[in-house]
Amino acid sequence: MSTLDALRSEIDAVDGELAALFQKRMELALRVGSYKREHGIPVLDAARERAVLEKRAAFADGAAEKADLTALFEAVMAISRRRQRRLVRETGNEDYACIAAALSAQRAPVPHPRILYQGVPGAYSEEGAVRFFGEDCARSQVDTWEEIFSALREDRADYGVLPIENSSTGTIHPVYDLLASYGAYIVGEQVVPVEHCLMAPPGARLEDIQTVYSHEQGLLQCAAYLKAHPEWKLTPRLNTAESARYIAAQQDRTRAAIGSPGAAGLYGLDILAAGISTHRDNYTRFVVVSPVMELRHGRNKVSALFVLPHRSGALHEILSIFAVNGLNLLKLESRPISGRNWEYQFFTDFSGNLLAPAMDGVLHELSQTAERFRVLGNYRAGE
Repeated sequence: MSTLDALRSEIDAVDGELAALFQKRMELALRVGSYKREHGIPVLDAARERAVLEKRAAFADGAAEKADLTALFEAVMAISRRRQRRLVRETGNEDYACIAAALSAQRAPVPHPRILYQGVPGAYSEEGAVRFFGEDCARSQVDTWEEIFSALREDRADYGVLPIENSSTGTIHPVYDLLASYGAYIVGEQVVPVEHCLMAPPGARLEDIQTVYSHEQGLLQCAAYLKAHPEWKLTPRLNTAESARYIAAQQDRTRAAIGSPGAAGLYGLDILAAGISTHRDNYTRFVVVSPVMELRHGRNKVSALFVLPHRSGALHEILSIFAVNGLNLLKLESRPISGRNWEYQFFTDFSGNLLAPAMDGVLHELSQTAERFRVLGNYRAGE
C-alpha cells in the first residue's frame, strides 16, 4: 500500500467516527426539539448559538483554524435546527407573520388587467408587457418607475412591468430601491432580447450626427460602438422609445437616438446602424409587480430582501440556511440603507416554492436570523 493510500485509509476511519458522532448529535438535537415543543421554546436561540460557536472555536489554535471550526459547527447547528423544526411548530415573529398574512391574502391573476409601463409606445418595457400578457393587453404608459408603484398602491392599476436587470450592464438599482420602499410583490418575470440600433430622421447620414439620445442604460449597453465616435455628444433621456419620439419630433438630422428597430418603425426614423450593442447576447429581465401576492402555476423562484444585524459573521450565518436547506441562491445584491451609513440591505433570488412543505421552516429561520426579512414574491423564472 502506498503512503497516499494509507493516509486515505486513516481518513476513512476518522470519517466513520465523525459519522457516528454526527448521528449521536442529531439524536440529541431531536431530544432537545421535543423539549422545546413541550415547553413552547423557539428552535433558534441566536445568543446561545453565538456563545456555543465561540466555545467551539476555542478548541482550535490559530485564526484560520478557528474560522474553519466555526464554519463546521455552524453547518452542524443549522442541520440540527432543520431537524428540530420537524417537531416544533412555531408561531413566528413579526416578519414571518407578515409573510403568512400575504400568503393568506394571495389573489388569482386578474382577468383583463390594467397594466402600466414606464416610457412611451415602442419602449422595451412595453414589449415586456406584451410578451407577458399578450398583444391585446390593456396597457398604459407613465413617465417614471415610481408612478407605477404609486398607481398600484392607489388601485389605479393591477400590474406594472419594470426592468430590473440587464445581462451586460447588470442590476437596475432604482427599481430595487422602489421594491424596498413600496409594498408591492413580484408575480412574474419576462426576459426581452435587446437589439439596439442607431436611428435618425429620414435622410440623415452618420457623418451628420452630433448628438445621440437614449436612456442611460441604452448608452451604457452601446458603449463600445459609441467610443468609436468620440465627437458625438451623449444625452440621457427618460426612455429609449421616448428618445426616438423626441428626435422624430425635432426632425434635426444632426440628432440620433438609440433604441429598438420597432421604435424606429413606429416613429418613422431611418436606421443608420443596426446591432450596436456591445454584447450581442443582450437581454433585459423585466418583473411584473402587483399590489397583492400571487402564486401562479410553475413558480420556481423566490425574491426576498433582508437586513442583517451589524456584526461579524451575520451574512455567513444567513447564507448557511440556504445551503443547509438545499436552496440554490441565484442572486445576491446589496444596497445602502438610508440613514445608516455603511450598512446595507440585501436582495436575493433563490430557487423554491413558498408552499413546499419544508419552506415554512426555512422562512421561520430566515426571519429569525435577519434583523428584517421580507418576501418580495414567488414566481416562474423567465426564459
